[in-house]
Amino acid sequence: MFGVFEDRVWDKIELAETECSQSKIMGLREAITSHIRPGMHLHIGHAYMRPNAAVYEICRQWWGKDPAFTISSLGFIANMVLFVHGGLARKLITTFCGDSYPFPGPNRIYQEAFREGRLQIENWTVLTLPQRLLAGALGVEWMPTHSIVGSSMQEENSHAFCVVDTPDGGRVGMVRALRPDLTLIHAWAADRAGNVLLAPPYAENAYAVFAAREGAIVTVEKVVETAELRRYSHFVKVPGYLVRAVCPAPMGVHPSGASNQGIKELDAYAEDEEFMLELREACKNPETMDAWVREWLLDVADHDQYIEKIGFEKIWFLKGRAATDSWRSELATRAAGIRQDLEYNPVEMMIVEAARMIKQSVLANGYRTILAGIGASNLAAWMAWYDLRRDDYQADLMAEVGFFGYTPMPSDPFIFNFRNFPTCTMLTDVFTVLGSMVGAESNRAIGVLGAGQVDRYGNINSTKVPEFDLFLVGSGGACDVALGAREMLVTVAQDKLRTPEAVSYVTAPGHRVRTLVTTMGVFEKPPGEDEFVLEAYFPLAGGSEGEAVQEISARCGWELRVARDLRRVEPPGRDELYDVRIFDPRGYFLG
Repeated sequence: MFGVFEDRVWDKIELAETECSQSKIMGLREAITSHIRPGMHLHIGHAYMRPNAAVYEICRQWWGKDPAFTISSLGFIANMVLFVHGGLARKLITTFCGDSYPFPGPNRIYQEAFREGRLQIENWTVLTLPQRLLAGALGVEWMPTHSIVGSSMQEENSHAFCVVDTPDGGRVGMVRALRPDLTLIHAWAADRAGNVLLAPPYAENAYAVFAAREGAIVTVEKVVETAELRRYSHFVKVPGYLVRAVCPAPMGVHPSGASNQGIKELDAYAEDEEFMLELREACKNPETMDAWVREWLLDVADHDQYIEKIGFEKIWFLKGRAATDSWRSELATRAAGIRQDLEYNPVEMMIVEAARMIKQSVLANGYRTILAGIGASNLAAWMAWYDLRRDDYQADLMAEVGFFGYTPMPSDPFIFNFRNFPTCTMLTDVFTVLGSMVGAESNRAIGVLGAGQVDRYGNINSTKVPEFDLFLVGSGGACDVALGAREMLVTVAQDKLRTPEAVSYVTAPGHRVRTLVTTMGVFEKPPGEDEFVLEAYFPLAGGSEGEAVQEISARCGWELRVARDLRRVEPPGRDELYDVRIFDPRGYFLG
């Protein structure tokens, strides 16, 4: 066929198809022992799967030994609290520290370590922390960002953030490159050479591996031949030369879940919500937490024994829960417990009215995307989206980790639940959603967020209350959205602590926050003004307008300004109550 070149051609083809003989396959225990030293900066990757099997193994080996790690991660949630409870971490670099599933909230272990000075928390945002890693991956020292400016993080992080003049006379924020010593990620598959396949969404993506000084330890669901990776080369995100060890760890994301979008040969599994709720409850008390640690960490030899302890029945249940239509059977099971009466509580009223306001703003301003945070604000956004869809108006829901154009399914109010994955029009990453779809000049986005505190100017605080040495949870993506979206609507339970005259820590500046919906009424900023005015009140049972305003004033941290044409909010109708209740049948957000 090839004449005198025949032998040379086929010799080269056979050589090219030969698998790598230099295997990086290694047991997880050996990999941690070999590559992790005291004092290292470790990055726990989130692309989208968290390397929880590696988290457990690090904690087993270093429990109580004070290795003085600096640990960075997009968020410290679920079992990552072990780094602090076991005294492994001196410093966390992150966007979120607390409980996240099924709703966000402070965690006692982080709070006590912070208050007692045992833990330093360096606060960033869901966009800027990955941007720092991207800078490290690109080999540049600084990278521009539209976030952080005007927040308390601007001054707090002056060592790694600055505002500089541009050649055209403008000003821009800059974040400094972040280069961990070693990155740990979990992936669906890798070959023996260490080439790594990741399925979308990608959250922070894999740039932390490129930024790391000593490469990465990768845990995987499955080791495959290189030929199999080539079938999915568009999902291969990490080249083998950066990987120090490939460690087989099936179900290595538990208690979180793993999505198999685009790779149906792999079995997805959902979050183990019962496990996470048990851990969340255990964290509230030192004795119960110590008992949990003994049961699930110290008395468990390795990952294999951990999976055996979970049990095959739970594993098959979690795989079933990840099915696209599993919400149907789950909702059918819980339907009998959903309230059918027309009585409503303040949270339900807040969500329904916030949904009305979102819809009104979207239609009035021609917004085409809605970025919602976790919590009651999320339910309001979902409800508004369905109402817009009934009116044949096209608007797409987004979530910061890389969801675009998803359809929220009933039965589970958690924004990242697995029923929502396969409904996405696009699965991407933080850079695309927060950096472009929210942050670019071309954005048509309204942001809808909850908050720990909101002041009279719309400034948001979800990070900490310095005067009380109280750590809340962190910025998450709030600052990115507040400085990027065209307009912001915020929900909050109203009392003087939650609605102070001025927040003592600015997680997100409030100049684009136009509407505040509380559990008592609706506040808006009149055109050209930067302070809230009470525009509408929720009716009190048997009370007058004056009594309602008096009650709102008593629970407001600033001197109340009342609109001349104050509106009485219409109570929720049956369909509105049912619409919101089917998304939260267990009352996590609704109460």
